[in-house]
Amino acid sequence: MASRPILRYPERMPQLIQGPSIIEAAGNKPKIIREYVGRVNSGTGAVSVAHMTSPAGWVEPGQRPEFDEYTVVLQGTLRVEHEGGALDVKAGQAVFCRAGEWIRYSTEAEGADYIAVCLPAFSPDTVHRDAP
Repeated sequence: MASRPILRYPERMPQLIQGPSIIEAAGNKPKIIREYVGRVNSGTGAVSVAHMTSPAGWVEPGQRPEFDEYTVVLQGTLRVEHEGGALDVKAGQAVFCRAGEWIRYSTEAEGADYIAVCLPAFSPDTVHRDAP
C-alpha cells in the first residue's frame, strides 16, 4: 500500500494571541467582554472565544442570533431566558443555544464569569437584538 505524501504549508504556522481585545457590551450595566479569538482580536470569522464578566443585576436585550453559542460558567450563575422558559446555569455547568433561538442573558445576585464560544464568530450584524 502506497503512503500518501505529507503536505506542508510553510506560510501557515500557529498564531500567538498576546491577549484579548475588550469589546463593548450591550446591557443595562457594564459587562467586560475579553475576546481572545474572533472578528476583532484575531480577524477570524469562523469562531469566537470570549471571557465574560457580568456584574450582579446585569441584563442584555433579547436576541435571535445567526450563530450557535456554547457557554461554560466559571463562577456565579448565568440566567438564560428562552421562548419556553428560563435556565439558571451555575458554575461548572454549560449551556448550548442554537442559531435562530430567541434568548436573553442576565445575571442576578452574584454576577457571573463565563466563557462563550460562537460558531460562526459573534458579529453585531448577526446577533439580531430586540429593539429597546
